[in-house]
Amino acid sequence: MANPVWYARRLRSMSAPEIAWRVRRSAAGRIEALSNSADPFAGFTERDWCDALARFRAAESRPVLLERDRARRLAAAQPEMATLLLAAADRAVEPRFAYFGYPAVELPSPLDWNYDPVADVRWPTSPASKIDYRTAAGDVKWIWELNRLQHLPWLAQAWLITGDERFSSALFRQLDTWMAQNPPGVGIAWRNSFEAGVRAISIALAVQGLRDCAELTVDRFRSIVEVLVASATRCWADRSRFSSANNHLIGELAGLAVVAILFPDLPQARGWERKAMTELVAEADRQILEDGAGAEQAVGYQLFTVELMLVVVALLIERDGHAPQSVVDAIDRSADYLAAVVGRSDPDPRYGDNDEGFALRLGPEPLRSVRDHLGIVAALTGRSAAQRVGTKTWSAEWFANLGVHDIEPGRDVRSALESLGDSCYAPAGGLVVLRAGPRTTLMDVGALGFLSIAAHGHADALAVTISVDGHEVIGDPGAGSYYGHPDWRRTNRGTRVHASVEVDDQDQSVMAGPFMWSRHAHVRVRAVDLEAGVVDAEHFGYRRLAAPVTHRRWLVAPHDGAAVLVVDLLSGRGRHRVRTSWPLHPSLDVKPVSNGHLVTRNGCPVAQIASTATARLVPEEVRGDERNQLGWWSNRLESREPSWLVGTFCEADLPLVTATVMFIAGSVGTLF
Repeated sequence: MANPVWYARRLRSMSAPEIAWRVRRSAAGRIEALSNSADPFAGFTERDWCDALARFRAAESRPVLLERDRARRLAAAQPEMATLLLAAADRAVEPRFAYFGYPAVELPSPLDWNYDPVADVRWPTSPASKIDYRTAAGDVKWIWELNRLQHLPWLAQAWLITGDERFSSALFRQLDTWMAQNPPGVGIAWRNSFEAGVRAISIALAVQGLRDCAELTVDRFRSIVEVLVASATRCWADRSRFSSANNHLIGELAGLAVVAILFPDLPQARGWERKAMTELVAEADRQILEDGAGAEQAVGYQLFTVELMLVVVALLIERDGHAPQSVVDAIDRSADYLAAVVGRSDPDPRYGDNDEGFALRLGPEPLRSVRDHLGIVAALTGRSAAQRVGTKTWSAEWFANLGVHDIEPGRDVRSALESLGDSCYAPAGGLVVLRAGPRTTLMDVGALGFLSIAAHGHADALAVTISVDGHEVIGDPGAGSYYGHPDWRRTNRGTRVHASVEVDDQDQSVMAGPFMWSRHAHVRVRAVDLEAGVVDAEHFGYRRLAAPVTHRRWLVAPHDGAAVLVVDLLSGRGRHRVRTSWPLHPSLDVKPVSNGHLVTRNGCPVAQIASTATARLVPEEVRGDERNQLGWWSNRLESREPSWLVGTFCEADLPLVTATVMFIAGSVGTLF
């Protein structure tokens, strides 16, 4: 049973209307009620199903994404990409899968969709609402990823390109076993509506790719449609609301919309599409802020959220030649922001959580970079900022080959993003980007996260990161883990491992669970001067202490200077323990020197970090500490490697001022 303390904390994060809604839903036994609801196909005859399949094969009154001629043209134009896609499809036939940082595994045949061979755990086939995944022995993210069925589009594309029945047979065989083992409302795959929505996208588009395959019989078609209808019903009736209405709501609405658009002859389709698009229009402006930043304060989820909307927009464009302007504008506004943040050669920003989510897996790549994402946006909308820095991928090629539409690539899209030369400031998202020659410095002056629980935010207010020539020097250690290693997750969300200041061994914000914060550090921006390269901001997260503390930080990163200066003022009352941290990329080594650290890569100087303060500072450095989980870097969920975490520590009466100068090799006027 889940910890009752967690439930108490979750309750405190809810408004009164949300509590009332959840009580009503619980009393109704919503999940089981959905699975036992009246048959939506009552009265359908065999002839009705035969006619429905004929219309599906003919793509009557519906758009088509995966199509044979288009697939073969892409394969001929991009043979290397096609080879990688076919290799991924071959692995799916075996079937062999790899998710996150876990090792690849080959699953037995026939597939047991509730078995996790990594943890050697079989999830129960009981009513979904009764499964407590928070205290289970296995990693629920792994089993959910398997049950998203996102490999099915690989198999569909491989069949379209080659005509090899190995791929079509594997797709239908796996889908048959999945449907047999996972009736609606039963098993971990149905534990939340979001998973149903993302899975529905994969099933609907993959099966449409095989619409003229002889193996798509009437009986099989009926079973598939019934599962999609159950998924769509669940997506709407149990959609995420109130404090949970983050990317999950977008996934549920996208799943609902895709089913409605691809199966327009369903009795519910017109109403489903209308409801889904009405809410997607509203959520597009809510979850993509006015400057183009993602509201969740997590760049990985921004890509995921936008691509869920993009799949729906692509289908509407293919069908109608247009899509709701506000949703298209949100996609392009996000692209402008992301393009400004990554610039010509900078690494992806890594703030907040990232679960490596895909809206639709057309290509075989295990991860989606910001540039890959921008390539997809550029292919669909022609946005110039996305075109400048986006990369060409197999997925982008598919979206570039859709029908003619009325989106003007150069049209004006309203945005609050402030730019000066190569530097920019996103006042709503709370990110400042200062560029000087090959050096890029970012400062986080944004909110903790989205909504009251801020599920995917990290306690990194006022954190500073630096890269040179596209290589990270001072960075963000990544998400680390979700469920597989709870101790990693606790540490990687906390202030200690971010390039900010920790007071009294406390995080700036208060964790209430692995995806919940009960108190948020509020940030106030005093000034941002892009021309001078100066940021002045403060946060109030430590005012909750018995002796309240305010942390104010000045960042000075001039365009014509070799050094970056960070000044921290801790004001308040009493004596406090104060720690400043600078997490370094794993490729870097460290040597203690007078007043700080010399940072090298392969023996060559990269940076020198020197600190002073109004109290005596003690230099600190840690790498690969298993006991305290410090000194680690996570490039993928559930994996990590040792990296240096350096900084200073002191105990002092307030006010306290610390100043850190970072001389960066390769910067303008470098001293190295």
